Amino acid sequence: MNELMSFWAQWLRPSAGLPTVQWSLLLAVAAVAGYVVQRKTGLPKVVGYTLVGTVVGLLGFSGVVWPLQGIGLFLLELGISLVLFEAGARIPLRWFRHNPMVLVQSLAESAFAYFAVYWALIWLDVPARAAGPLALVAMAASPAVLTRVVNDTRAAGPVTDRAIVLATLSTLYALTLGSAQAELINRPAARFADTIYPVMVVLGVSVIVGGVLALALRMALRFMSPTSENTSILLLALIAAATTVASFMGGSAPLAALLAGMLLKQLNPRPWAWPRQLGTASSLLTMLMFVLVSTVAAQADWSGPVAGVVLALIAVRLVAKALGVAVGNVGSGASWRQALWVSCAMTPMSAIALLIASQFALASASTGQLIARVALPAILLMEVLGAVIATVAIYRAGESSKPWAALTRTGSGGASPSTGDNARES
Repeated sequence: MNELMSFWAQWLRPSAGLPTVQWSLLLAVAAVAGYVVQRKTGLPKVVGYTLVGTVVGLLGFSGVVWPLQGIGLFLLELGISLVLFEAGARIPLRWFRHNPMVLVQSLAESAFAYFAVYWALIWLDVPARAAGPLALVAMAASPAVLTRVVNDTRAAGPVTDRAIVLATLSTLYALTLGSAQAELINRPAARFADTIYPVMVVLGVSVIVGGVLALALRMALRFMSPTSENTSILLLALIAAATTVASFMGGSAPLAALLAGMLLKQLNPRPWAWPRQLGTASSLLTMLMFVLVSTVAAQADWSGPVAGVVLALIAVRLVAKALGVAVGNVGSGASWRQALWVSCAMTPMSAIALLIASQFALASASTGQLIARVALPAILLMEVLGAVIATVAIYRAGESSKPWAALTRTGSGGASPSTGDNARES
């Protein structure tokens, strides 16, 4: 891949630079692959995006560096921020007041995942300074993958709603603790106050930026139509600005966007649809995010001893999240069968996990290398495998309006009334 890039660079002089041409062609291939994968197999488009990124990553694509920084880091944070803002805007806090067991369920599955993965890695002789960050990486589910699966399957129902809420809340915990622990990785805290201070800084800055963003959008929605093209542009521009400001001030940009979405939901409780005009821009950023994650993760150092640790992390994480959801399911209003499918839908790992791992890699080169050796392969596997498991869970829960069998017949050339729907983006 590097030799091919060098050959191109000798005669190709694009105005925006060679990396722009590379990424443009890569996204074009990813778009085709995502469409083909969904059309032929019924799996979500994210599987196709990830496979394309994996292939070019294994071939040595040099369009992104690790740990993430500069424009690559900004685009990843912006894509995550858009996804989390939308997810946060769909969470009514009054739901937790009427059904507090959902919050208990969230805390249980996140805590189980963290401690189970941490002790499993310690048992496998992973240094404690790497086991803690890896447990935080494993704690975070992926609302980005889950929402793409939901959109592509046109799913709706209690399992879908609860899985998105639990995945979003686990992201909130992981981003807060991960950003704070990255600040402490090179200076171990001697007192409890030294440990809690970075957490309060990350959370405080994110709350302030998120609050300003939510208030600005609330003021705009007082006289602008939610379906207006200008409102979509305003929303995207403000989220991009908040992403930059939050990171610069020491907060977490995705966390600020998530909190802004949740606050906007409380300030504007009326049903609020994601602006249709923003759909294409959001889809492009989301596709770029998935391709970037898989490209970076595929360039990890793959080896036999590491493979055992990666598989152990994945297996322990799956069991821990299932047990956490089961423990909190008592009195939550969901059946045990629904709890099983909820835990399955929360298995994907993607951009949030990569962002947390990148923060640790930037904070400490030596510890970051230990974390990346395990985290990157795990993220790559669970971006693909997790999307498949989540798709199966949604279909088994009976919440998809697109039967999988109909998709398969359509993809193989058979006539189906839903052919036109399958060709459209959700």
